[in-house]
Amino acid sequence: MSGLFDDQTAFIDRHPADGTEETQNAPYEIPLAERMRPATLDEYVGQEHLLGRGKPLRLLIENGRVPSCVLYGNPGTGKTTLAHLMARSTGRELLQVNAVSTHVAGIRALLDRAVSFKKRVGGRTAIAFVDEIHHLNKGQQNVLLPAVERGDITLVGTTSENPWFEINKTLLSRLIVYTLKPLSEEGIVALLERALHDEQRGLGRLGVLAPREVLSHIASLCGGDARQALTRLEASVSGVAVGGGSELSVEAVDLATGRGSLRYDRASTDHYAVISALIKSVRGSDPDASLYWLARMLASGDDVRFLCRRLCILAAEDVGLADPMALLVAESASSACDRVGLPEASIILSEAVLYLAAAPKSNSAYLAIKAASEAVEAKDLMEVPRHLRNDGEGYLYPHDDPRHWTPQAYLPRPSRFYFPGKLGAEVRMAERLKRFWKRFSEDG
Repeated sequence: MSGLFDDQTAFIDRHPADGTEETQNAPYEIPLAERMRPATLDEYVGQEHLLGRGKPLRLLIENGRVPSCVLYGNPGTGKTTLAHLMARSTGRELLQVNAVSTHVAGIRALLDRAVSFKKRVGGRTAIAFVDEIHHLNKGQQNVLLPAVERGDITLVGTTSENPWFEINKTLLSRLIVYTLKPLSEEGIVALLERALHDEQRGLGRLGVLAPREVLSHIASLCGGDARQALTRLEASVSGVAVGGGSELSVEAVDLATGRGSLRYDRASTDHYAVISALIKSVRGSDPDASLYWLARMLASGDDVRFLCRRLCILAAEDVGLADPMALLVAESASSACDRVGLPEASIILSEAVLYLAAAPKSNSAYLAIKAASEAVEAKDLMEVPRHLRNDGEGYLYPHDDPRHWTPQAYLPRPSRFYFPGKLGAEVRMAERLKRFWKRFSEDG
């Protein structure tokens, strides 16, 4: 079957210089995850919200169009594969650079090649594929900007970091951000089955079988990362084949890939179940349960940065203004973990989790912004009062009053979004607001 690997030598019969028979191991010199990259959109697994039948991105690709875009998602979600499929499916040249190792001169050379390609094919743009685009500095990103604006290139970048924070806002405004989701366990199992039986690109020649429960076990270890799942499968199957076996077992997987005794299981304690249990235990003010689920995540190799992000969200959403220090503790823990790293970072995370679990709880900030956002989404777009405009008149400066507060309107009509909680620091906040605003003296 033709595919992305047509121009590679992985599956070409190789003959040693001495004229002996072909080396049977030659096909396996390229990692399985690379060999099994989908050759068509139909082979691509996951991202149904983008590439399912009738979905906008798929329709664009099928009609020969590719928008300048950023593919944002965790490792192993298929970003690089999708970039290659965009080029292959639309008949465009793919010009690739890695942002980690490139420089301005390299980007300019890429743009020159793109312009040359466009002239050669009568206006059709090449795809400039920038892997890990968030590593480009501001100057390098600015070099790309005019080419994107003129339509000299179709820019496709990939990133595992939040593009709204890591990419130049001016450049980002010219791009569409497509968010790729971690693959489901079912999707990863389907990939593993295909790789296990494919005799051309996969492991079919080795003659090793694997029950579905074993493939499900591998999938459960990988947190939606297809590359990691295929790597584990390759190591496990190769180990069995070398030993003369014909069937893969859970024990063989654990022996070949490690972390066998400290893993997420498929039934109820996979990645998403455990993080859910951690969040709900902290929200429920149970420090012991919170520590246990934290330990489970650390033992299973979860990304510390992911844990830190979740703790920051939790601090704002569930502790909130009942203890404003909670967010500072979570953010400080995040910074400290970046500096220290594992294993000592586990102590820092423990301190943060215990603080958040023991803190008083309030979700008033979460509910307040939700209510305000719903008002805006409902097109309740109030005019800015004249005295609050930068060119307006009549604004009363609160600090001119001994109370550092003046009775003036900040909305054209009274509206209530924030309802203070009744625990911790928020009680004092509510009392202060009651002294200033009648609406806070009324039951909500």
